[in-house]
Amino acid sequence: MAVLIVLFAGWAVFRALGAFGLVAFDTWRHSLPYALALMFVFTGVAHFNKTKDELAAMVPGIFPRPLWIIYISGVLEFLGAVGLLLARTRFPAAICLMLLLAAMFPANVKAALRSLTIRGQRATSLLPRTAMQILFLGLLWWSSGS
Repeated sequence: MAVLIVLFAGWAVFRALGAFGLVAFDTWRHSLPYALALMFVFTGVAHFNKTKDELAAMVPGIFPRPLWIIYISGVLEFLGAVGLLLARTRFPAAICLMLLLAAMFPANVKAALRSLTIRGQRATSLLPRTAMQILFLGLLWWSSGS
């Protein structure tokens, strides 16, 4: 749930900056790509710190070299975050991040069904995790200007 805190707290801070006159954040919709970028940087960091091995355990067994998948998906999250910050690349970045979320969802299903742990906490149950994924997909779509 830390991901949701980062997302919504970041969104509120960026929108507050808009209320103080920073034009890039002048609406909730304009503030959202920055909050999503912050969230993807936050989640991407986990792909390279001590959590990486726990994330690798989530990768379905049909994929070889799960740790490499974790590294690659972390890099893709960072690249997507940068893409969200630039108006010119926002739409393709949002689409790519939506595809990445869809591709990573089986790992979340595995983690939920097998009660895997991340940072000592049980992985988010399937229903809340699915709801979060749908929320992220919707926010990415809305933030992309579509």
